[in-house]
Amino acid sequence: MDMILKENVANVGFKDELVSVKAGYGRNFLIPTGKAVLATESAKKVLAENLKQRAFKEAKIVGDAKKLAEALKALEIKITAKAGGEKLFGSITNIDIAAALETAGQPIERKFITSGVVKRTGKYTASVRLHREVVVELPYEIVAEK
Repeated sequence: MDMILKENVANVGFKDELVSVKAGYGRNFLIPTGKAVLATESAKKVLAENLKQRAFKEAKIVGDAKKLAEALKALEIKITAKAGGEKLFGSITNIDIAAALETAGQPIERKFITSGVVKRTGKYTASVRLHREVVVELPYEIVAEK
């Protein structure tokens, strides 16, 4: 079943993208929640017109995202946490990385950060999705509190 997404859907696609999904998923989840519409011929024509109008704006947004990506690569993120030896008391998640970025002057929402749960000190990398075309690998280090 071909659908046009009205908003970003995890593991399916991005807004205004034409995707093919199973019929039950489309009928029972995407359409009732307002996340997608059926991809009829008229809906495809409207989508094409909207994408043409948005192409210029999109280029500026991608440029801004690339500038932000370069700024993020230049940052050195160090997160301090309580630890016994190398093992942390607790864990470091996307919330902690987002807080560290905010204190460094680059506020990024935590839903755009993918790092997993870290339970040991050391150097790690997190993936930050700034735009559908711009994903940056952000290195960070976890150090023990003294």
